[in-house]
Amino acid sequence: MAKMKILCVHGIGNHHSNLAWEEEWKNAIESGLRRWSPGLECEFSFLLHDSLFAKYPISAMDVAEAVAKLGASGVIHSIGDAITSLFSRRRGFVEDVSSSVRWTAGMVVQWAENDRLRAETRKAVLRSVREFQPDLICAHSLGTLLCYDTFVRGAGRTAIAGRRLVTFGSQIGNPFVRSTLGGRIVPLKRAREWYHLFNSEDAAFTSRIEIDAPNFVQISTEFDEPGMLDHNPLLYLTHPNTVTDVWREIASPRTLPGVRALAAPAKPRVPRRALLVGINDYPDPANRLEGCVNDVFRISATLQESGFRPQDIRVVLNERATASTVLDRLHWLLDGVKDGDERVFYYSGHGAQIPAYGQGDTVDHQDECLVTVDFDWARDHAITDDQFYEMYSQLPYGSRFVAILDCCHSGGMTRAGGMRVRGIEPPDDIRHRMLEWNRRLQMWEQRKVEDLLPDLKAGAERTEYIGVDGSKRRLGRAVPLRLKDDRAYDRERKEAGHFGPYMPLLLEACREEQFSYEYRDGVTSYGAFTYTLTERLRQARAQRKTLSFEALVRNVSDSLRDLGYDQTPCLVGPKKLKRAPIPWMSGRA
Repeated sequence: MAKMKILCVHGIGNHHSNLAWEEEWKNAIESGLRRWSPGLECEFSFLLHDSLFAKYPISAMDVAEAVAKLGASGVIHSIGDAITSLFSRRRGFVEDVSSSVRWTAGMVVQWAENDRLRAETRKAVLRSVREFQPDLICAHSLGTLLCYDTFVRGAGRTAIAGRRLVTFGSQIGNPFVRSTLGGRIVPLKRAREWYHLFNSEDAAFTSRIEIDAPNFVQISTEFDEPGMLDHNPLLYLTHPNTVTDVWREIASPRTLPGVRALAAPAKPRVPRRALLVGINDYPDPANRLEGCVNDVFRISATLQESGFRPQDIRVVLNERATASTVLDRLHWLLDGVKDGDERVFYYSGHGAQIPAYGQGDTVDHQDECLVTVDFDWARDHAITDDQFYEMYSQLPYGSRFVAILDCCHSGGMTRAGGMRVRGIEPPDDIRHRMLEWNRRLQMWEQRKVEDLLPDLKAGAERTEYIGVDGSKRRLGRAVPLRLKDDRAYDRERKEAGHFGPYMPLLLEACREEQFSYEYRDGVTSYGAFTYTLTERLRQARAQRKTLSFEALVRNVSDSLRDLGYDQTPCLVGPKKLKRAPIPWMSGRA
């Protein structure tokens, strides 16, 4: 008779005082496995870790701060709705659900910020695995963090070798948790299989995990209990997709053909894709531009000359360029990217800076953003890096993602005799967030806010990441995925064996303090940066020259200076890629 040993690791809650949950987990897992292998004998062991957390108690204030950290750490698929909708649900459920959300946040942040606690939980997981020698490990919620943190480093890599792992209701992909882990989630290469069960309705700060690995599969396990948190481990374990796509594969002596296809349908690989966005017709006539649609067609022509197929280029223009539409197209651009693939995102329109709230509902930084046609100075109607990095930060290091932004993030409508500027000024109520009254001078002045990355060394890299005043979340930099303590950040990356979040190569129209202008070629308007960029690419191709991105940006800077523009383009990204030849210069597909 076949036998399987199963180690279960629970999530938050008092699991020591009432062990009824153990029998419930046993029944759920055993019935799922025996459906496909009726004679299977299951032996269970349970890792109880509440006592470890009890050694480091947290206060109500700690919990409140934790909710702010997890909720403000990025775009979490459901937490915004969870917090606001708790009070619109039926009476009787609100208090329990709200409490669960708060204490989930508290324990997750308690674990993430306490190195001693993390070390103790890693030892506990390792000890359980060594003593019990499980074939399968099932972990829920907080337990998934303990397991991943153990198996991604040191002796844990050996401990997970040849074993299967099932995670569900997990906060591993949450941006705050990822920052604790060095900014990136990596495959467990030595695991036999890693199944991740994901429910988009789960409001306990859970998130998808974007990993491309042959031994990893993410299973959609959607359920929605009225008035509840949708974090119930039993509903994950007994979900129809878990039964058919996880328990069947684990219980079967051989992988059944077609099972993996049910969980994650294979998509045809497209080596090159581009998304181009251009907006002239902003609702406010004072904000309207002239050259952005022309820019998109010019860039599209240049990319097609460079080997991009027309069917692999998508365009979003004017009234269709809402925040939700652009985000949807960015998923088309960046989902399923493989090593060696090339992706281009181009934006022509206004940029802006939104004074943004951090912990304690205090404005403590500014978000650079792209101004979509429905922009109203709220993050939900803009493209900020919090939304953007969820799509690019887990891309494979061997892929190429280039973002070209013909906009600026400083306000002002026209400069230099009518040349239009691609950046808008905030209304006075938004501007007020970043001002304070100087009683001594009897004047308004810019508020001083906390440095986002205080340990990042001064110099060009620091300015590239967070701007001159240290208060900006700049597009394409994934700032929230970096720890403030630079040494701790580097240690986490080294121990987990990765280089941090994927960083795109950014070609920006101007420096932080400058403006991006429009240019008229005869009677036709373009962005000055876009026009000179495409001209230089075409000239180099005609002359059969190979250009690096660094050389291209230098050449574009020279052209803009010759045309009389006080506009210096910037190139931001990994040094190796900046100096590498532009991959699509040859024009071959």
